Amino acid sequence: MQALLIQLKHELQRFQAYDKSIESVFIGGGTPSTVSPKLYEPIFKLIQPYLDKDIEITSEANPNSATKEWLEGMYNLGVNRISFGVQSFHHEKLKILNRAHNAQEAINAIKNAKEIGFENLSLDLIYATLNDTKELLSHDIQTAFSLPINHLSAYALTIEEGTPFEKKPHMSKESLKITSWLFEQIKSHGFEQYEISNFGTYRSVHNLGYWKYKDYIGAGSGAVGKLGVERFYPTTILEEYIHNPLNIKTENLSDEDVQIEQIFLGFRSCVGVDEKVLNSHQKKRAQILVTEKKLEFKDSVFYNINYLLADEITLFLSY
Repeated sequence: MQALLIQLKHELQRFQAYDKSIESVFIGGGTPSTVSPKLYEPIFKLIQPYLDKDIEITSEANPNSATKEWLEGMYNLGVNRISFGVQSFHHEKLKILNRAHNAQEAINAIKNAKEIGFENLSLDLIYATLNDTKELLSHDIQTAFSLPINHLSAYALTIEEGTPFEKKPHMSKESLKITSWLFEQIKSHGFEQYEISNFGTYRSVHNLGYWKYKDYIGAGSGAVGKLGVERFYPTTILEEYIHNPLNIKTENLSDEDVQIEQIFLGFRSCVGVDEKVLNSHQKKRAQILVTEKKLEFKDSVFYNINYLLADEITLFLSY
């Protein structure tokens, strides 16, 4: 946490050269709920002068470690949104996913957060795992919507290198048919899909910042930051980060990198892609997709109708 504070001071100085304020804060990656609110106090004190009024401050939390005391401590620091890593309300599925909590702990944690005063509550569900059925997923959705949430994230299980699941590639089993059905089920409860994995009556300011290609500070081992056409990578090795949190690699983004990322992000979300981002060839290709009713064109912006086709649309424009 002391190393984090050192890097954060450095990043704030870098961003202040551009006279930027902080529009949102997100405490996540890993498990923030295992860290005492007391240890977050110096960080909140440091960023306080830079915070916009009515700012969204989110912390991720695991149901088994987000005790009532921890939630109260974070609320008193100024956190006003919690994103719970629930993943499922099904006992066997939680065991398969190696989660340390059970369904009742998740339900209790979300209810406690609401009782404490958090207005904006989100939970994550995982789908596309082995043995998923419509019945199981339907139970997860019904349970989620019985709780006081205004945001839900649905993520397909992806197998990453260096994780316990690397030796179990069969665990991930996505079906486009089931995914489309799942998304429709979530939307039928009045939650609008505003990005490929996110739904809600509330739209996360922080999430939208990425899709709008805004600049952001990434503080912590393995975090990533972006300022203009530069991207910053602190070391991913925790011991090295503690020893020297300012060991940060810089990547310079080319015009092509920036354009592809803006297209890719815009079509994965409600942000869309401004026609000014596209070259003449890409605009012609985009107009073909408008004619085919795969894209909508409104006020000089191309919008994707089906986020699940975002990657294919991006490739089609550049073909």
